[in-house]
Amino acid sequence: MLQYEQSLWKEGYQAIAGVDEVGRGCLFGDVVAAAVILPPGLVIEGVNDSKKLSEKKRDQLYATILQECVAWSAARVDAKTIDRINIKQAARLAMKIAVESLEIPSDYLLIDAEKVDVALPQQSIIKGDATSQSIAAASIVAKVTRDRLCAADWEDEYPAYGIAIHKGYPTKLHRERLLEHGPSVLHRRSFLGKIFTEEQLQLYQTPT
Repeated sequence: MLQYEQSLWKEGYQAIAGVDEVGRGCLFGDVVAAAVILPPGLVIEGVNDSKKLSEKKRDQLYATILQECVAWSAARVDAKTIDRINIKQAARLAMKIAVESLEIPSDYLLIDAEKVDVALPQQSIIKGDATSQSIAAASIVAKVTRDRLCAADWEDEYPAYGIAIHKGYPTKLHRERLLEHGPSVLHRRSFLGKIFTEEQLQLYQTPT
């Protein structure tokens, strides 16, 4: 998990930020990105792609990452912006904001299968969250940040949709609740046409 970092440390880079996002495939809510700079040489046992970890393990690692890291940040881009500029650009925007929000500037970015629009040297790594500890740490921070929004703020504000259960992804429960209640103002309208018919979408003229 440190092959990329070790190569960069040898080149003299010290503040390597891993960058990743979560929520790209959701029907509801913000896309969340995180940037994490870990100290050179640090190994955090168990850090891996956040999707491969249990919620309990993610929470434990989240606390360890925030305690051990040099700097971290998380950023959100909302559903209206996603609808306006598309999800790919929104995810990239969230990553950019996360990188620019780091209290200690990064000197190199390792990014999970994306590019960030900042003037920093960077490397896009396919499945980077499974091969780079820095990217995996960012994926955990982003995932825990978004899941906690789903379980608390968004669940409290929109209890009819079961957001705490499915986290905004297009599960059977979520689709059923959408058909029953119509979309909330935090639903991504540009995504709904991919899973509902025109007749069903006619129910969605007035957001709840």
